Amino acid sequence: MAILVVDDVPRLRQTIVRLLAAHGHSVDQAATCAEAIDTATERSYDLVLLDVNLPDATGWDVLRELRERCRSVPTVVVSAVPPSTAQVREFNPFGVLHKPFPIDALLRFVRLAENPGAA
Repeated sequence: MAILVVDDVPRLRQTIVRLLAAHGHSVDQAATCAEAIDTATERSYDLVLLDVNLPDATGWDVLRELRERCRSVPTVVVSAVPPSTAQVREFNPFGVLHKPFPIDALLRFVRLAENPGAA
């Protein structure tokens, strides 16, 4: 699977990238909203792991911009603060992970994205 990891914390982002690559996935990374949008419009992804709090905007802004560009991709939203019901309703993410999250939870979402009918 092609996965984009978007998080502004370098150590966390690199740890996730290494983990997913070790599981055989092709993984790209971005640290800002602008990088995420540029990267996601240059390549198609099977899954995006998206931090909500980014230095230049929010993960919600990334999802809104990608939607406007007709790019829909399963997205797991990651945040230390749980998203509001309205945000979940509006953006309908594939999943939500609350920081800190167990690696098993992340890998479970990856497996579900690989095999959507297995849920």
